[in-house]
Amino acid sequence: MPTYEYHCRECGYTFEINSSIAEKERMEKEGTLACESCGSPKVEQLFGGFSIVTGEFLKSSGSSGGSCGCGGGSCC
Repeated sequence: MPTYEYHCRECGYTFEINSSIAEKERMEKEGTLACESCGSPKVEQLFGGFSIVTGEFLKSSGSSGGSCGCGGGSCC
């Protein structure tokens, strides 16, 4: 389930909600999304970085040479 981060324009509190996209959109449309701290409906969604999970893992080759720390290969 996605996590959404919000910031209250009234008191400055930052909080997260875990909900489906449909539930989040319903709360925004109905105006039921409110600050967890002060109850104000004056909240704005914060947008930050994101992660993509692919099932592949990167392996470190160590730092046995090369100026960039890639192990002396041709990655630089």
